[in-house]
Amino acid sequence: MSIVTPAARAEGQRLFGAFQTWGAVPVEAAVLQPAETLLDLYGEDIRARAYVTQDPLQGEMMLRPDFTVPVVQAHMAGGAEPARYCYLGEVFRKQEGASTKASEYLQVGYEVFDRDQPLRADAEVFALFSRMLAGKGLRAATGDIGILIAAVKGLPTSDTRKAALMRHLWRPGRFRALLERFAGRAPLPKGREALLDRLAKGDKVESPAPQIGLRSRAEIEARMTKLSEDAATAPIPAAVVDALEALLKVADKAPKALEAMRALAADMPWIAPSLDLFEQRLQVLAAHGVAVDDLDFEASYGRTTLEYYDGFVFGFYAEARPDLAPVATGGRYDALTTVLGQGRSIPAVGGVIRPALLVELGGVA
Repeated sequence: MSIVTPAARAEGQRLFGAFQTWGAVPVEAAVLQPAETLLDLYGEDIRARAYVTQDPLQGEMMLRPDFTVPVVQAHMAGGAEPARYCYLGEVFRKQEGASTKASEYLQVGYEVFDRDQPLRADAEVFALFSRMLAGKGLRAATGDIGILIAAVKGLPTSDTRKAALMRHLWRPGRFRALLERFAGRAPLPKGREALLDRLAKGDKVESPAPQIGLRSRAEIEARMTKLSEDAATAPIPAAVVDALEALLKVADKAPKALEAMRALAADMPWIAPSLDLFEQRLQVLAAHGVAVDDLDFEASYGRTTLEYYDGFVFGFYAEARPDLAPVATGGRYDALTTVLGQGRSIPAVGGVIRPALLVELGGVA
């Protein structure tokens, strides 16, 4: 746990004020957030990264792991459109092992909800952050999760396999293992072949042992049926798998990265519309003063961050201090507004800056 220093607080206030001059409405969010919402969004994985407690009246609660979810909830409950919000406050994240990274730190953020011009909103947020962080010795990295989502959704395989790959898109190791297995290049999990062999022979795979666990017999049988169906699914073609793996490795200046991905679209034509959108975004970024020819793009960027990003993503890093977390991060999260909107949705993009890291780098004004 760390204490927010006066210098970090002052830098946060400066950034917070700057966001307000750009028309953002200041908002607040309770430090204690209902755990149920976050667990529904991210599953039990969030427990490993958040501080969870029990409230006698409200049930299970979490110390605020970020601001985006409560800001989206507040906007979807009745915010005007388009809308811009900003916020300043502490967030809380557990760190692994003996990590020296702060588990409590100050975060200042800026969010844009714009239904009519989402590409302009992407460019607005990134260009604003670029200007505010100019001269701090930071490198900007960008990506586009939307291209990866399009690549997976268009794969010539079963919906079940595509859903499994989508669940693990933000877990690169698990994603690659599944892709290799679905391509027929990796063995089945231990014991799976024997089970499938018995199912193919019509065995009921019964056991005299008492049933334990939370799954019912019907659920277990349904799972076995899905395993049998998956075993009968043809492998994903090798050329497609090679193209997808090459796509995940694309890392270059944005225009050259676009050329590389266009070439890969020969084997994955279904990604062409998302590449068109990426090209249009580069044009809008250029119109906002961003030097896109010098802008770094990494196709896999954003795959290890919070899972609600589903489009343009970015981060600013101190290359001279690889031990530090990103000074700023952000991206598009349209699907999150659909999940939290109770039938409504709106394109949304935003980002956050960590003032304490700017202070540590000596990059304050």
